[in-house]
Amino acid sequence: MRLAGRICEWNDDKGFGFVVAHDGGARAFVQVKAFQPGSRRPVLGDLISYRVANDAKGRANAVDVRFAGQRIERHPSPSAGPSPLRRIPRRALGVSALLAVTALGALGWVPAAVPLVQGFFSFASYIAYWLDKDAAGASRRRTPENTLHLLDLLGGWPGALIAQQQFRHKTVKPSFQAKFWGTVLLNLVAVAAAVRLGWARALTDLLLDGRV
Repeated sequence: MRLAGRICEWNDDKGFGFVVAHDGGARAFVQVKAFQPGSRRPVLGDLISYRVANDAKGRANAVDVRFAGQRIERHPSPSAGPSPLRRIPRRALGVSALLAVTALGALGWVPAAVPLVQGFFSFASYIAYWLDKDAAGASRRRTPENTLHLLDLLGGWPGALIAQQQFRHKTVKPSFQAKFWGTVLLNLVAVAAAVRLGWARALTDLLLDGRV
């Protein structure tokens, strides 16, 4: 059964909010990805129609959402495909990056600190994305985007790529993705400079031998 309601809370940066049905029922959680493909971004006060589905924890979620008066797209154009951002093989890129830096370290082409730091922050970034995705679904306090970008900048971007695809999180928001790929580029430049200037070797000595 479809319901009609109004968006009573909306956080556009995070892409989610809540809707209250006109019949006075309980409010339901709604995410931007629940709207029909091609829809504009919702704003506070929008009238929408939707169905209610309970998640694994029994919480009400608005699904199959469309704006009041919007036609139902039953037969999308054959040429329509997923967003280019969604087509990026993130998991494969992330795993390949970790394997490559590990191989470079094993061969001695880069100091051991490089794969160690990359692996540590990749794990930290993966966990941060996972917790943020879980918090979004449970309406809990979210991980600030700046924290995610900082972890990626410090070397966690391979883990972030894996998490983005696995949890389908932060993959289509243009502003986030622009900053994310910027952190990837900055990290690669920083690592190359650290290796060339000997900083990575000094860090390796400090971590493995306790000397500078």
